[in-house]
Amino acid sequence: MENKTKSARRGSAYAIFDIDPLLQGFRGDIGLRMRNYANMKKRLIGDGAQSLSAYANGHMYFGFHRAGKGWVYREWAPNADMICLFGDFNGWNRLSHPLRDIGGGVWEIQVDGELPHGSKVRIIIDTAEGPLERIPLYCTRAVQDPASLAFDGQIWSPPEAFAWTDGGFARDGSEPLLIYEAHVGMSGEKAGIASYSEFAENILPRVKRLGYNTIQLMAVMEHPYYGSFGYQISNFFAASSRFGTPDELKALVDKAHSMGIAVLLDLVHSHAASNENEGIARFDGTVFQFFHEGAKGDHPQWGSKLFNYGNPSVIHYLLSNLKFWLEEYHLDGFRFDGVTSMLYHDHGLGEAFDNYRKYFSMNTDTEAVAYLQLASELCKEVKPGCVLVAEDMSGMPGMCLPIASGGLGFDYRLGMGTPDFWVKCLKEKRDDDWDIGALWHELTQRRPQEKVIGYCESHDQALVGDKTIMFWLADKEMYWHMGKSEPNLVIDRAIALHKMIRLVTCTCAGEGYLNFMGNEFGHPEWIDFPREGNGNSYHYARRQWSLAEDRTLKYHYLEEFDTAMIRLVKAGNLLAERSELEFCDHAAKTLAYRKGRFTFFFNFHPVNDYTAELGAPDAGSWSEAIHTNNKEFGGYRDEGERAISTEGGRCRLRIDRRSAIVLERP
Repeated sequence: MENKTKSARRGSAYAIFDIDPLLQGFRGDIGLRMRNYANMKKRLIGDGAQSLSAYANGHMYFGFHRAGKGWVYREWAPNADMICLFGDFNGWNRLSHPLRDIGGGVWEIQVDGELPHGSKVRIIIDTAEGPLERIPLYCTRAVQDPASLAFDGQIWSPPEAFAWTDGGFARDGSEPLLIYEAHVGMSGEKAGIASYSEFAENILPRVKRLGYNTIQLMAVMEHPYYGSFGYQISNFFAASSRFGTPDELKALVDKAHSMGIAVLLDLVHSHAASNENEGIARFDGTVFQFFHEGAKGDHPQWGSKLFNYGNPSVIHYLLSNLKFWLEEYHLDGFRFDGVTSMLYHDHGLGEAFDNYRKYFSMNTDTEAVAYLQLASELCKEVKPGCVLVAEDMSGMPGMCLPIASGGLGFDYRLGMGTPDFWVKCLKEKRDDDWDIGALWHELTQRRPQEKVIGYCESHDQALVGDKTIMFWLADKEMYWHMGKSEPNLVIDRAIALHKMIRLVTCTCAGEGYLNFMGNEFGHPEWIDFPREGNGNSYHYARRQWSLAEDRTLKYHYLEEFDTAMIRLVKAGNLLAERSELEFCDHAAKTLAYRKGRFTFFFNFHPVNDYTAELGAPDAGSWSEAIHTNNKEFGGYRDEGERAISTEGGRCRLRIDRRSAIVLERP
C-alpha cells in the first residue's frame, strides 16, 4: 500500500488533483481526508503488520461457534452487569446459562452439546437500568413468530455444510456491468412472499435470457418491517428468514454463478432500525455502544439510528459484517445504500451541491468518509474483483477513485440525477418541449475518471407515491389498451418513448447500467407492501411476469426490445466507449452520437420525421444494428425496409418520428 500511495503522488500531492484540477483549491481538505483515513487505520491495526482483512474477524470470535463437542458463545456488551443465554434448548430458563465477564466488555459461555441445529435463542442483559431481552449481535439467523410477530435468534448449523460448486467463478471484467435489481420477496406473481428457491428457479433464467450479467438483491439483511423495503436493518449478520434459509440463499448465489451471473448485495451501513428487542439499538442499554447520542444519532426523515463512525468498535463490527457477507455467501460485491446520508451531518437533505465548497465544510462527516475508505479497502483485500457501488446523489469528488489517488476506493456511483431528470421531463413538459441539449448534458456529465451506473428508473420510481416511466407515459390507458387488437395513440406514444428513453440512457448515462425487475417490459402497477392502509394486501408487492409472456398483449414488445438492446451493448462493449456528439438539434428534437463503430440517431419529435446526411462515401454499406420502430418492438416499420437511401452520390438516413436507429460501420 505504501509504495502504491507514493507512486500515485507528486511530492505531497495526490493524483486526484491532476484528474480534477478544480480540486486544487481544496488540497487541505483532501489532505485531511487522507490523514483521517491513515489515522483510523493505524488505530485499528497499528503500523500495518496486520491487514484489515485479518482484523475484521469479529464474526469468527463473537456469536456461536463449535468448540469440541459443544459450543462457545461470546457477546460484546460493555454496559452489561450480567448476561444469560436462554432458549428452547433450556426450556427458556433465563438464569441457568450465565455468561462470564472476560474483560473489555466481552462475555463468554461454554455450552456442552446443548444447542441443536434450529434452536431458538435469546439473551437477557442485566444493566443498572434493568433487564433487557435481546437477540445476539452476531446471530446469523433470526426468525419471526407468526402469532406474536416477535423475533428470536436461531442456531444455524445443519449436519452438513452447504456444498458450493462455484469455486472457479469470477465476474468477467471485460463485460459491461449490467445489473438486474431485484427484491426476492416480491419477485413472484402470487400475492405473497416469494422465496430464495423460487427466485433461483423462476427469475434467474429470466435474467439470463434478458442478457443481464449481474443481479443486485435488495432486502436480504434481516429487517423487522417488511414494508421498509429492507432499509431498516435489525440483524446485520442474518439473511432474512422471510425468504427461506441461509442455505437456500447460498443455493441461489451458487446457481447464479453457474449461469455466469454475479451477485451484489444491497448493503445498509448508513443507519439501523430503531427497534430494540429485535435489533442493535440500545443493545446493552446505551445508545453510544453503536450510535451517536442525542439528535445526532437519529435520522430526521427515516426514524432510524445513525452509527458513530469515529468509534473503532463500531468500525470493527461493520468491517466484520462486510467480510462475513463476502465470504459466507460468496457475494461479488455491494451497493452501499444511503451514502449521501453518511457523508454529511445534515444527510444531504435539500442540498443542491452546486459548488465544491459544499463537499468540504463543517457539514462533512469526515469520520464517515474514513469509514467508507476502510470499507472499500477491506472488500478489495477479501475479494479483489468485487464490485462496489455507492448510492451518492451528492457527487462527492473522488468517490470512485483509488484511495492511493486521494479517493474513497469505490468502483461506481449511481447516476441518481438521471431518473430525476426523466421524471421532471415526463411530469412537467410535453415531449415536444424537451430540451435535447439538457438531455445530452445530463446523460454525459461525469466526474473525470469516475465510473457511473446509469439508469432511467429503479425501485424508487416504482414505489407508491411515484410512477414508473411507463406509468407516466400511459397512465390509466395501460389498463384498457395494451391488447394488440386495440389501437391507441397514447399507448403508441408510450411504447415508442419508453424504448428511446431506455436506449439513450443505457448507452450514454454510465459505464454500467441498472434496471429494476419488470421495468424492462413496462410493468403496469406500482409497488405497495402490505400495510394497514391497504388492508395488509400483497396485491401490489409482486411482479406480473405473465403480462410479458402473453403474446396478445403489447408488453412483450418492450421486453423484446430490452433484450435486443442489452445484446447490442454486450456485443459492442458499448459502455466502455466514449459517447462523442455528432449533432444535437433542439428545434428538430434530434440527437446523434458515436460510440466506437456504432452511431446512434434519435428523433424525439412527436410529428416530424428527420433526414440526416451521413456524408461518408461508404455510408451506404453501414448496417442497422437496431431500430426502435421495427414491428417486432411494437413499431410500424416493416421487416426489410431500409432507412438509408443513396441518391446522386449522397447518402441519407430517414429517422421516423419518435424513433431511434443504431448504425454499425463496416
